Amino acid sequence: MKWRVVLENDLETGDWAVWCPELPGCASAGETQEEALENIREAISLYLDPEPIELSEGAIIREVLIG
Repeated sequence: MKWRVVLENDLETGDWAVWCPELPGCASAGETQEEALENIREAISLYLDPEPIELSEGAIIREVLIG
């Protein structure tokens, strides 16, 4: 699976910020571009594999389609 990511250099620290525009809040950083890309791969993987949800008794899970 391919995801677009945006890399930006922080001129103050020299580090690289990286985020995935299609996944709100999915961001990371690294000292090099390569490290930042490794870190965002891990962040995307964790973002797409959420923790199980604990539901109260009687709660129902449904899925909805958008568009």
